[in-house]
Amino acid sequence: MQDAHEWKEPLGRLVRRHRDPVVVQALRSAAAASVAYVIALHLSPEPRPLTAPLTALLVVQVTLYSTLTTGIRRVNSVVAGVLVAIAFSLLVGLTWWSLALLIVASLAVGHLVRVDEFVPEVAISAMLVLGVTSVGDTAWARIVETLIGAVVGLGCNLLLAPPVWVDEAGESIEGLARRVRQLMLRVGEEAAGRTPVEQAAARLHEARRLDHDIVEVDAALRQAEDSLRLNPRVREGLLHRVVLRTGLDTLEICTVVLRVITRTLTDLAKEREPEPLFPPETGAVVEKLLSEVADAVVSFAILVTTHVSVNAESAEERLTAELRQAAATRDKLAQLLLEEIQRDARQWQLFGAVLTEVNRIIDELDTEHRSHRLLEELDRCSREQRERSPLLTWLRERLGGRVPRRQRRNRKATARRSL
Repeated sequence: MQDAHEWKEPLGRLVRRHRDPVVVQALRSAAAASVAYVIALHLSPEPRPLTAPLTALLVVQVTLYSTLTTGIRRVNSVVAGVLVAIAFSLLVGLTWWSLALLIVASLAVGHLVRVDEFVPEVAISAMLVLGVTSVGDTAWARIVETLIGAVVGLGCNLLLAPPVWVDEAGESIEGLARRVRQLMLRVGEEAAGRTPVEQAAARLHEARRLDHDIVEVDAALRQAEDSLRLNPRVREGLLHRVVLRTGLDTLEICTVVLRVITRTLTDLAKEREPEPLFPPETGAVVEKLLSEVADAVVSFAILVTTHVSVNAESAEERLTAELRQAAATRDKLAQLLLEEIQRDARQWQLFGAVLTEVNRIIDELDTEHRSHRLLEELDRCSREQRERSPLLTWLRERLGGRVPRRQRRNRKATARRSL
């Protein structure tokens, strides 16, 4: 039994490694480039048609949606560059000044045909074609190889479904929530004692640095959103996109409010130095309240990533209980702050600001508030999709009969369960 367990453990790691999106993407890219090269050897007049595997490698992006859009733009850029090279070869040939004019003209044409990030590819294609003797044969070969690479890249994503990056986006969101929690715990511990102004200002800078973390999480989420579009392995892709996006929006609001809290505490430290920020009993309640809110932030992130988390059901119950407890602690803090203000009203604005800001986070994490916002966002996205593609929507409803209405009901029910 022990030998079987030792044999299964590395096998399980190997299977998990092969399912890793990075590994899957590398294997798909290598396969697409190899197939494109083999096909180009038979169809292209060039002895080494490397343009075909290069195009396939660039076209096979991490998502099917980006592959479709990238393939079209890349083919357009290569064809435009070849046409510019043919025109220059017939008019002026290759000289140092014609090369400069060729680059300027190619870049201008690239912007005109809207190939976006492939604008330099227009100039590269033009220079490669213009630099050979038999322009006609080389131009035709380059177009053929580009088309082969683009078709193979598209076919690879259709036959081998690209990886879905939802797991990575969920891990990024949970990682952001845990970083927010750690900072909130440190702020609460320091608020319960005597906090120097420099220490409070350091926490403010840490809160500001969370903006960089949000940018990284947003990039991971955009990649996940693209991987859900047009992916045959994904059902209810719109729901997954909206759940993750609205969840990140809520966490972003929480980070902004946390930054305001650290700013308020920094101002309070300046006003009360060398005294503690709060009286001992009030400071202990502030620490407890921030600790409870910090735990609720992590539970919210786990709940948002419910389709990638095995702890979703317990996270919902835990979040509800933590918010209820945080609300009770908030009410206790409000009473203590009121009594403190009645004794000494010098910093009543800052005391009130701390209470208001913590209350804002509690309201943002509320499940009822999120459920209402999520359903509104689903309706808005569905409406925009119908307005953008009315013909596709009409065909879908005609072919599906009553299915779309049932799917809408199921989508809303799934949205409520995910909360």
